[in-house]
Amino acid sequence: MMLLLPWQLQAQPPEQETQAETDTQIRQRLTGIYEVLEPLSAVEVDVRDGVVLLSGAVSNETQAERALSLAEQLPGVILVDDGIQRRLDVQGNLSPLLQQLENNVMQWLRALPLFAIALLIFAVIVYLGYALARWSALWQRLTPNAFLSELVAQTVRTIAIMLGLIVALSLMGATTLMATILGSAGVVGLAIGFAVRDTIENYISSIMLSLRQPFRANDHVVINEHEGKVVRLTSRATVLMTLDGNQLRIPNSTVFKAVILNYSSNPQRRFAFELGVDAADDPVAAMKVGTDAIKALSFILTEPEPNALIQTVGDSNIVLCFTGWIDQEKTNFGRARSLAIRVVTSMLDEQGFTMPEPIYRLRFDNTDPIATALEAGSNDSVNKNDMHHSNRGQSAVAEMGSKRQMIDSDRAVAADKLLDVSPDTHLEAMVNDERAQKHDDDLLDPQRPVE
Repeated sequence: MMLLLPWQLQAQPPEQETQAETDTQIRQRLTGIYEVLEPLSAVEVDVRDGVVLLSGAVSNETQAERALSLAEQLPGVILVDDGIQRRLDVQGNLSPLLQQLENNVMQWLRALPLFAIALLIFAVIVYLGYALARWSALWQRLTPNAFLSELVAQTVRTIAIMLGLIVALSLMGATTLMATILGSAGVVGLAIGFAVRDTIENYISSIMLSLRQPFRANDHVVINEHEGKVVRLTSRATVLMTLDGNQLRIPNSTVFKAVILNYSSNPQRRFAFELGVDAADDPVAAMKVGTDAIKALSFILTEPEPNALIQTVGDSNIVLCFTGWIDQEKTNFGRARSLAIRVVTSMLDEQGFTMPEPIYRLRFDNTDPIATALEAGSNDSVNKNDMHHSNRGQSAVAEMGSKRQMIDSDRAVAADKLLDVSPDTHLEAMVNDERAQKHDDDLLDPQRPVE
């Protein structure tokens, strides 16, 4: 046995607790915890060298997991052995559930006054928001049209509902639920945004078109390849009346990105047409004859004056392009152009200018003798029947003369109608009739300038 000197005894560390004492402390502490918790009171504890051995019985798996978790949390525990029996009896499992349900009911009953106050606050905030949204005079003063006024009012209603919900949940202490609702609303809103992307784009385009109106009602426009008169601008589509009298709806997202040609924005409009003269004729003289003929028309504007130029030079002709300006508010564009073509063609013909015509080359082969004989026989039979039909022919000529007079009279009446170049108001009347019907979502404002 080795002896220790006095100074060696002073350097020696204090004596540590034995493992047996530690195991006893763990067992006593766990047993005390399980006795406090009634569902775990039947659990037996044994500790050996830091290993906790659990036995006994509990009502269900939840209580067994609870006992294991408590044992693992104690310091000095190396391992927990699960020997607990799950009885799964009716009373042991039903009683905690009923107790929890009773506690929840009592908690809700105690929270009823607070819930009533939160509900009242929510109702007051929503009512004030809707009352503010119904203040149409304010929104119409702040926004340029009724569509944006309704949009702002709807935004105020939505903000009021969200604000009331946040205040009510905060009063009840349900901040976690509020965060969950807001997070879910964000995710759902993002998903809906991707799903209705085209609808949102169309809605935003409607707002932009209502702010920067590119046309007015009854304007003659061409939107991409679609042509017609504007009937109305709604929150979803632009409605046109085509030149055939049909109604055409174009989505506003397409209209906002489209190339728009507005014929009605400027009353002065130029027409153009091409005519060809013979290559041997003087093109400058033909241009002067044509422009003088156009100037003679009463509906042609003197400023800017009609003009002509050489368009192309072909193999056997020279193509000339004639232009003239009219006032669309007083003159029909199509009829004016037609009459201009008519007078220029007539004047060029009177002045001796040759209009190139298609040339066909015919080739005659040797005649068939049988065909020649048949033709001679038919001529003989015709000579014999000439005497027989002479009297009938005279009466037919007289009848044809009277019919020709009637046809000439009808042609004169038709010519007078065609010479009328006043604007065609039939399509405009159809648009006005369509607009006369009640439509609350028309975004066209005649007070706003066309941009």
